[in-house]
Amino acid sequence: MHIGIDVGGTNTDAVLMSGSQVLAAVKTSTTDDITSGIVSALEELQRKRGFEPADVRAVMIGTTHFINALVEARRLAPTAALRLGLPATTSLPPMTDWPDRLVQAIRGRHYLCHGGHEFDGRHIAELDEHEVRRAAADMAEHGVRSVAISSVFSPVNAEFEERAAELLQAELPGIAVSLSHEIGRIGLLERENATIINASLRELATHIVDGLARSVAKAGIQAPLYLSQNDGTLMDVDFARRYPVATFASGPTNSMRGAALLSGLETCAVVDIGGTTSDIGILQRGFPREATTEVSVADIRTNFRMPDVLSIGIGGGSKVRREPQEVTIGPDSVGSALTQRALVFGGDTLTATDIAVAAGRANVGDASLVAHLDKELIHAALTRIAADVADLVERMHTTAAPLPLVAVGGGSILLPEQIAGCDGVHRPDHYAVANAVGAAIAQVGGEVDRVFPTPPGQRESVLDAAKQEAVERAVAAGATPGSVSVVECEEVPLPYLPGNAARIRVRAVGDLSLED
Repeated sequence: MHIGIDVGGTNTDAVLMSGSQVLAAVKTSTTDDITSGIVSALEELQRKRGFEPADVRAVMIGTTHFINALVEARRLAPTAALRLGLPATTSLPPMTDWPDRLVQAIRGRHYLCHGGHEFDGRHIAELDEHEVRRAAADMAEHGVRSVAISSVFSPVNAEFEERAAELLQAELPGIAVSLSHEIGRIGLLERENATIINASLRELATHIVDGLARSVAKAGIQAPLYLSQNDGTLMDVDFARRYPVATFASGPTNSMRGAALLSGLETCAVVDIGGTTSDIGILQRGFPREATTEVSVADIRTNFRMPDVLSIGIGGGSKVRREPQEVTIGPDSVGSALTQRALVFGGDTLTATDIAVAAGRANVGDASLVAHLDKELIHAALTRIAADVADLVERMHTTAAPLPLVAVGGGSILLPEQIAGCDGVHRPDHYAVANAVGAAIAQVGGEVDRVFPTPPGQRESVLDAAKQEAVERAVAAGATPGSVSVVECEEVPLPYLPGNAARIRVRAVGDLSLED
C-alpha cells in the first residue's frame, strides 16, 4: 500500500491505495501550519480504512508551501547571485526584472565574474578564482546565507559553476549553493532567475521537509517520503531540500495525473476546481503538456519544467455577487473558511458551493438555508462558470477536434454535463481527491535538455546517447530500471550555429523502486 497527500489552499486530501486501486479517500481542511492538517488527514484515513502503518511502502506529498512563500515574499533566505560571464552579459545584471519587494525580501545581492562558455563548450573567458573569493568575502560581510551560481551555457559545460561552488563553500562553510545547470534550461536570464528563487527557498525547504517527515512519523509510518515535482514525477526528501523550486506546480500536475488514472483517458483536457481556483491543462499520453515558453512565477520569468496550465479564480469557496448588469464569481474566495462562512453552513457569505447546493448538484450543509435563492441567480451563476471554463479550454486547445473534458476536484460539481467545444464532461469516481491520487501514482523521471553537436551521419547515435542519459538519470533518481521508458523526445535544429548543432530534450519516466 501507499499513501498520496495533496495540500491545497483550502483542503488537504489523502488517499490510501494498493497499486492503482483507491482503498480509502478523505478530504480535510488545510491548517495554517499545514503539517498539522496532514496529521489530521492521516488520522481520518486510518479511521475510514484501518491499516497497519508497517504495510505502507511509501508516502507521496504534493505541497503548496514553497510557491506560497515566494508569492507572499516571506521566510526567504538572504540570497546572492553569482554570474560567470564577463566580459559578456554586463548589460542586464542578475535580478534586473525582479519586483522590488522580492529583491528586498531576499536582501538580494549580485556579483559578475569572468567565465562562461560558448554553445559548443569553448570558454568565453577563464574563471577568475580571485574574483569569486572577493565576492565570497562581500557575501560574508552582508550576511548572505544562500547563493545562486549561473554561468553562460552551463547546461553545455558546468565546469565553472562547479568550481565556483567549491570555492564559495571553502570560503563560507555551511552556505547553501544552487547551480543553474541543475535547475533551468538554455536561456541565461530565465535559468538564473529560477536558480535564485531556488536558493532563496533552501532554508525553508529544510524546515518544511523535516516537518513533513515528522507528520508522517507521528502517524507511525516509517516508509520513505517523496514530494511531487512539476512534471508529475517524484523526488526524495534530500532532493527536495536542494531543489524546492521543483514543487511549484505539483498541485495541478497531480490533479491531471490523477484524472488520467481515474478516467482511463490519456489524452484529454482536465479542469481541477478546488476551493479557490480552477486549473486547466492538457494531458498527452497521460502526462501534462509542458509549457514550451518561459513561465512567470510571482512576476519573475523562469524556464524550469512547468506544466502548461491556465488558472482562473473560480472555486467552491468563490464569492458570488449580483451586480447591476451581471452575476460575478470570484476571484476572491472564503478559502479554508468555507464551512464557517458559506450560507449552507450557517454563514453569511454567498459562495459557489451555495449555488451548487441550491441547484441540486451537491448535498452538503443545510439545503434549506439556500432555498430562498431565486432561480435566475442560480442559472446566471452556473452559466457564467461554464462559460469561463469553456473559454479557458478553448485557449488551451491547439486543434479543431473537440477533446473530452475530465472534471476533478471538489468544486467540479459546479460544471454541467456538457461544455461548449468539449467532447462531453467526465466526472470519474473519486474525482474530488484526484490530486491525492495523482501524488500517489507519481513515477520517477530523468531529463536531458542541452545543445548537442550532430556531425554528419551521426544524428541517430546522438539521439540514442541523449535517450540513454535520460534513462540513466531516471534510474539514479530511484526508478526501477526495467520500467523506464522515454516518453518525450524533442529535437530542434539550430542552423545559425556551426557544427550542425541541435537542441535535444529527452524525458524518461519509470516506476518508483520500493525494494526493502
